[in-house]
Amino acid sequence: MRWLGRTLALVAALALLGGIAFLLRPVAFFDAIMYLHEDFSGIASRDVRVEGIRVHYLVEGPANGPVVVLVHGLGGSAEDWRNLTPYLASAGFRVYRPDLPGYGRSQRPRNFSYSVRDEASVVVGFLDALGLKQVDLGGWSMGGWIVQLVAAGHPDRVNRLMLFDSAGLDVTPNWNTNLFMPRSAAELDELDALLMPHPPQIPAYVARDILRNSQHHAWVIKRALDTMLTAADVTDKLLPLFKMPVLVEWGEGDRITPVAEAETIHRLIPQSQLDVIPGCGHLAPLECTVQMAPKVVDFLKQ
Repeated sequence: MRWLGRTLALVAALALLGGIAFLLRPVAFFDAIMYLHEDFSGIASRDVRVEGIRVHYLVEGPANGPVVVLVHGLGGSAEDWRNLTPYLASAGFRVYRPDLPGYGRSQRPRNFSYSVRDEASVVVGFLDALGLKQVDLGGWSMGGWIVQLVAAGHPDRVNRLMLFDSAGLDVTPNWNTNLFMPRSAAELDELDALLMPHPPQIPAYVARDILRNSQHHAWVIKRALDTMLTAADVTDKLLPLFKMPVLVEWGEGDRITPVAEAETIHRLIPQSQLDVIPGCGHLAPLECTVQMAPKVVDFLKQ
């Protein structure tokens, strides 16, 4: 009985410590659960060296399937594609999701610019490092800008191009770009309202941890934003030169890159297909996957 009492006391103490740790660092707990789910789902988590930088990536789908590479946006990670990739893998595609340098589980070197131009160079190096000669390439938001630069500089490497709520045009944002580095719960709420038509209510303890993580990595976001806002690498003049099939997927209620930008991209790329999803915002690939995925799969199978 004495042994049982000690065991129960230990279990209670561990549970208490675990609860405290969860309240202090909920984001780390949520990430751990997500990574465990990836492992149990058969999604491989790997690293590769690109230009001296350790780049983490996820890969799933049949080993001999046509290759799709998906590039996340500003402040994002490979996990942002978690709702879309199962559809592609089930359709027979081999899907690679890199974490760009500075994001997710990839390295954050202090001497890297984090510009879209240099991130595009890393994406090409990623293809080279894995021996991926030709791929179907997709990018979301800043990632869409990055893949446009890859397609412009290496058109022979891109079979089909997919742009999801993409940046890249010479357009000055009409919203506060500093919200991508929120410093308060109010600013976090403002950012969520920009990203989603119907943002969820975030518990205070989760918001605190999100803000703590945001400030820890804010220097990467600032460096990336500073280079993008110079408009040095805008793609307006490059888009008409594209020859590959292009799919333009957009949320109708996007406030970060409004649907007018999708229409401009569609107009500049005559062979492109435009699909606008009602009721969706900037996070359409994550929040509106059910509507989007069949159209993406059909496009890739054309």
